Amino acid sequence: MPITDKGPIVIGIGNPWRGDDGIGHAVVDALAGTPGLTTATCSGEPAELMELWQSHHPVILVDAIVTGAAPGTLHRLDAREPLPRGARYSSHGIGLAEAVELARSLGDLPETLIVHGIEPARLEDGAGLSPEVRDTLARVITRITDNLAEAGPRSRPAR
Repeated sequence: MPITDKGPIVIGIGNPWRGDDGIGHAVVDALAGTPGLTTATCSGEPAELMELWQSHHPVILVDAIVTGAAPGTLHRLDAREPLPRGARYSSHGIGLAEAVELARSLGDLPETLIVHGIEPARLEDGAGLSPEVRDTLARVITRITDNLAEAGPRSRPAR
């Protein structure tokens, strides 16, 4: 198990040029510059994700996920348990569930890995965030702040 000394990280996954698949990037943009918090964006490629989260605690991922729920529905998943395979995590190639399981099999899964998934309304090229997903932005940020507080003082960003 790697030493976790880099503090908390929030990683926004997806493609901001594909409608609601850009919600992860929007959350990271809103949190950028928060003292004591590292933020990053990526496409969801497993090796890139594992490199980004290396030595961070806790790790929080934000992505659009398709489960069939109403657009804007928030899902919170704890990766200590396998992520549900029925959901489609975003519109990128390999699914987030597969990336997490690959990291688990390689012994590279962070001690705390929380996934905040937001049900998209649209994933068309060139579209911006839908009103339903844009309206969840503040709630997702509040949930992330709560997760950081639950993880302990070492990972709580300064205000």
